[in-house]
Amino acid sequence: MVVNWFLFDKLCGAAVHPQVPSPGDHTLASAMALPANLAAVTHLKPVPDPKPPPKLAERAETQPRVAELERWATVLRIDCVRMLAVAKSGHLDSSLSAADVVAALYYRVLRHDPEDPDWPSRDRFVLCKGHAAPIQYASLAQHGYFPLEDLTGLRRIGAHLQGHPDMRRTPGIEVSTGSLGQGLSMCIGICLALRLDGLDGTAQVFGLLSDGDCQEGQTWEAATSAVHYRVPNLTAIVDYNHLQTDGTTEEVMDIGDVRAKFEAFGWDSVEIDGHDMQQVVEALERSRTLRKPAAIIAQTKKGKGVSSMEDRFGFHGKPPSPEQAAEALEELMAKLDEQTAALLEAGPGRGVE
Repeated sequence: MVVNWFLFDKLCGAAVHPQVPSPGDHTLASAMALPANLAAVTHLKPVPDPKPPPKLAERAETQPRVAELERWATVLRIDCVRMLAVAKSGHLDSSLSAADVVAALYYRVLRHDPEDPDWPSRDRFVLCKGHAAPIQYASLAQHGYFPLEDLTGLRRIGAHLQGHPDMRRTPGIEVSTGSLGQGLSMCIGICLALRLDGLDGTAQVFGLLSDGDCQEGQTWEAATSAVHYRVPNLTAIVDYNHLQTDGTTEEVMDIGDVRAKFEAFGWDSVEIDGHDMQQVVEALERSRTLRKPAAIIAQTKKGKGVSSMEDRFGFHGKPPSPEQAAEALEELMAKLDEQTAALLEAGPGRGVE
């Protein structure tokens, strides 16, 4: 592929003017005229969007279909590639592996409201693997917690989107994370605080861990504490992609059968394909009905969705080159076009598939 370097740099450095779909308009005809995200920062073309993210009340009444969630996961992956291409820094492959879980959470499972971000009864999401911040930033921006153009400020001095989530600077971030092993303890602290406020019967806490988190002793102390304190409203999802900076998880520090380990600690524990949206949704929705700590071990692939990175060592913490970004966007945009066409053909209805 021949890359126009001048055009690439112009696009990556240009000021953007995003067009966010109107929250009150959910018709396919009007939405098709709007780009989904960061239209000015594209190496290809604007993205047609079947419909904007559903509001809280709409998610409760008619939940997005699995096919819609799969499409939103692709949109989030595109956002991540664009962010990293502009920033020339960050963790892309770790964000891509978590895209399906994060899309299922923000677009269907989480009870959250961008119009009332401090709603006491909201569910809490903690990105324990804080280095994958781009995937959470993309979700928050798409839901209107902050303007979409802010995504191009990733890791920029003075910008609020730092390399790891910062609760003091970024709307929608519940807790600052990044030091692996500490996230699950934070989740339990939030659960206990909700208990004191009488909200542990309604507000669920979801924590997304990495396999690197599971190499840390504090994670297993937290697993013990959750059972000891009878925490009823905690879901831990492990993004088990088997790759890290220095090699495979098995080579660096083999953590073995993580599902069995959580089960041995007294948790309800299941293992799923973390890229099968139906399995992801079912596991997440089931977890909040259990009234005990629940672990979901999501078998994933680092770099999922981008063939040149998928399940390959050597991309952790490395931004894509201009050529890699252009190829990744071409592949993801083709996938998005396919998913968009299928949704338009199926019609505007929502519901479980």
